[in-house]
Amino acid sequence: MAKVGITETILRDAHQSLIATRMTTEEMLPALEMLDNIGYHSLECWGGATFDACLRFLNEDPWDRLRTLRAKMPKTKLQMLYRGQNMLGYRHYADDLVEYFVQKSVANGIDIIRIFDALNDIRNLETSIKAAKKEKGAHAQVAISYTTGPTYDIDYYVQYAKKIEEVGADSICLKDMAGLLVPYDTYDLVKALKETVKIPIQIHSHFTAGIADMVMMKAIEAGADVIDTALSPLAMGT
Repeated sequence: MAKVGITETILRDAHQSLIATRMTTEEMLPALEMLDNIGYHSLECWGGATFDACLRFLNEDPWDRLRTLRAKMPKTKLQMLYRGQNMLGYRHYADDLVEYFVQKSVANGIDIIRIFDALNDIRNLETSIKAAKKEKGAHAQVAISYTTGPTYDIDYYVQYAKKIEEVGADSICLKDMAGLLVPYDTYDLVKALKETVKIPIQIHSHFTAGIADMVMMKAIEAGADVIDTALSPLAMGT
């Protein structure tokens, strides 16, 4: 079996999900060297609500945070979550702003940009993907926002994965932000995705229903290339 990469989310999604993204840079500093030495595929540490929380609640400069993380963790790829045309905000922004934000994110230390649209509308992702592809060394990962319902069968996700590959993404993340994935459905879906596209598949799930560990195991059995995890202080919850 091929080696499975691990992305650690404790510096972004873990504290966003549990404590409203209130972890300060100062609180992160003591652990950064240890995290950098573990050998992760990547460390998710920026984007999502971190930008918002730094400005509104923590009196921090989010760009200073990113530069600090980059300086303290030189060995490991740093990853961010990017809301496509919404950037890190809550409405659509002009293309030139989207492009400039991607450029500056990479310039300040981001290696992997995970780009998603809540409605899985590829039109809201195209500008971000093209912008990321222009930046030397940047990796454009596009996320499939996972949900359930009559429309959202394996064929729906397979067809969307094809579109993602066609627009130039470097990898795909199956992003289960609500913790809805169950183990055997995960196996079937990941297997279908691996048979459809050539780019790597990463799995992201939340432990809300208490089964994300089994979801990850079945995803790995089906051929997933990378999985998202959280270290124990912030694991086993939302």
